[in-house]
Amino acid sequence: MIRVVVCEDQALVRTGYVTIFDAQPDMTVVAEAEDGRSGVTIVEHLRPDVVVMDVRMPVLDGIEATRRIAGPDVDNPVKVLMVTTFNLDEYVYEALRAGASGFLLKDAPPAELIAAVRTVAAGEALLAPAVTRQLIGRYADRVRPTGPAEPLDTLTAREREVLKLIADGLSNAEIAAALVISHETVKTYVSRILTKLDLRDRVQAVVLAYRTGLAS
Repeated sequence: MIRVVVCEDQALVRTGYVTIFDAQPDMTVVAEAEDGRSGVTIVEHLRPDVVVMDVRMPVLDGIEATRRIAGPDVDNPVKVLMVTTFNLDEYVYEALRAGASGFLLKDAPPAELIAAVRTVAAGEALLAPAVTRQLIGRYADRVRPTGPAEPLDTLTAREREVLKLIADGLSNAEIAAALVISHETVKTYVSRILTKLDLRDRVQAVVLAYRTGLAS
């Protein structure tokens, strides 16, 4: 069973999430939180498989809450799926930098939300290609280094090419088709990229690609 914690301050939305997840044969909601601080406490105690986290919440916002349970300084991070709306898109980039494994729009249909939780629980990053490129591309220049892209110097030309396609929002299957290579070969390249750059998942790889100017 995928153990889920829902952190959402709007009671109606929170109840909707709980109803959707609990109706799935492979999911169970182990706790709910209406603000970020209580969410962090609950997550640290229960250690769920996935936290569905709203961006804007009272007491402690979703970005800081995510940083505390999934950030780069956390020894045993918990997977976080952020939910946002278009008018809050400025927060998405910071949410990904804070350690979120992906994000989804609040108006996504239930089937997409369910699939997103399963994807994140399986250890894969969830990137909504239609939105990710726009959002990260728009805000990455705020933290983009002005110097050369030293972190990418360890990558081969092909690995850089794969990383660029990841940042463009392509799935492994789409990368395989674009480069005319096997799906397994793509998985090997992705694994090498993450290892060489000391990154946890594809989301962090996308952020780094924008930060270094590889993607734009």
